This record gives sequence, C-alpha cells and structure tokens, in this order.
Amino acid sequence: MDAHRPNFGAGQRLKVARERLGLSTRDVQRKSEQIALEKRNQEYYLSHAWLTDIEKGKFMPGLFKLYSISAIYDKSFSEIASYFGLRIADLSRDRASIGVPRTHLVNREGDGEIQSVSLPVEFKPEFRFEKTNLLSRVVEKWDEVPIGLLQHLDLRKSMYGYIGLEDNTLYPLIRPGSLVQIDPSQRKISSAQWRTEFERPIYFIELRNGYLCSWCQLDKGQLMVIPHPQSRQAVRHFDYPSQAEVVGRVTGVAMRIVEKEGTESGTSPR
Repeated sequence: MDAHRPNFGAGQRLKVARERLGLSTRDVQRKSEQIALEKRNQEYYLSHAWLTDIEKGKFMPGLFKLYSISAIYDKSFSEIASYFGLRIADLSRDRASIGVPRTHLVNREGDGEIQSVSLPVEFKPEFRFEKTNLLSRVVEKWDEVPIGLLQHLDLRKSMYGYIGLEDNTLYPLIRPGSLVQIDPSQRKISSAQWRTEFERPIYFIELRNGYLCSWCQLDKGQLMVIPHPQSRQAVRHFDYPSQAEVVGRVTGVAMRIVEKEGTESGTSPR
C-alpha cells in the first residue's frame, strides 16, 4: 500500500477504537510521548495533528507509530496493521509457501505475537477413533489454541478430516490416526496423468454410513475406491453419486511416522 494514498476506512476504524476507550487525540499524544521517552525514540510520538490526519485517511503511519497506537488502544499490533491492509497473520503461511533452498530448523521464538486458532478440544460422545470422519461433524467444543508451526494452514477455506484407527485404506502413505486437510472446491475426480503415488490425487469420500480417504477413479457411473497396494485391501465400487459423494481433494496431512510403543508394525495405533 502507498503510504501517501488516502485510507479513510482505516482512519475511521482507529477513530472508533479511540473513542470507545474515551480517549481524545490529546490523550493519545500525551501517552505516545511517554512511550517515546521510555524508548528514547521520537518515532513513537504521535502529535494531535498527526493523529487527526491519520484518522482522516491522509496517510499510513509507520511501524513505530503503529506500535504506539497498538499499545495505547490495547489492541494487537497485527490487528492495527490489518486496518491498513498488512495481514501479519498470513506471514507464517507465506513463509511456508515460498520456502528456501536449504533444510533448516523452523524458529518462531522471535515472533512478537502468538497467534491462535480454534481447534477441537472435546469430541461428541458418539465419536469413535476407529472410524474416519469429518471434524466438523464430531467436535463438541472448540477453543482458542496457539498453533505456532501450524499457522500456515488456511482454516477459513479448508475442511479437516480424521482418519480412523481402523482405516488402513492408504496405509502406509496415510496412516490411521492422521488428520487431513481437504479442499472442498476440488470435488471433481481428476483425470490428469500422475507419475508417482505422491502426485496421485487423494479424495475424501462421504458414504451412506461413513467416510473414506483414498485414491479414486470414475468408471461408467461407478466410483472406484482404490487402496494403497501395501494396505492389502480390495478395490471397492460404489454407485456415483447415489452411494458415494466427493467431499473434496486432500491437500495436506499431519501424521505420526513412528509407531507408539506396544504397537506392532503395520497395525493401527490404539
């Protein structure tokens, strides 16, 4: 965003936030002066006239002044920055999507603000870990949980599924007990060529009595659910779409790669 372009909407939001706190522009000026003195940096200072111009949308404040506004208005820095189009919450996802050439440890200790997201903390009584299901159907309670390394997940546009402990359809590619990310906008079975099993599209399927996560193929009105060769399971056929419906394409997976103690190799962890 051009710092010299008018941004009336952001300025109005700041004005509303200030007035809700019962602060005048002179009050903000005095408080920012205190911050500037403590930090020994005049960049933190907001004069009455300067703040008035911001609220009128004449220009965008710099980083130091955004900091002072965040502290005085008791709002997170990321929220204040978002008023002006800077979405700090997207930073981790952008980091993950861009990537760098060399393998490295991911360090987030320097991130100033801990982001949080709603995650399931309590499941409905009828939920069974043995069965594959959509999280939205089985979660009783969601809570705000810091997600650190998971901030790159797009929770607004995706759905999430749980692979039941008895569902070995794609084992060992996707192990029982895994969580999968689903893009509900990709519901058409792709006919594109793939070179390896990692490139082959995986779909989350809703059946009359449950769910499946598998490779799929359409053949004369039949949806063929194709398991991983090492799973020792048979190909299954369903009338499409009367018996099986595509929820979406699986775009991500979180799973353990080491079995828990006491679990035999090739069996589902309990």
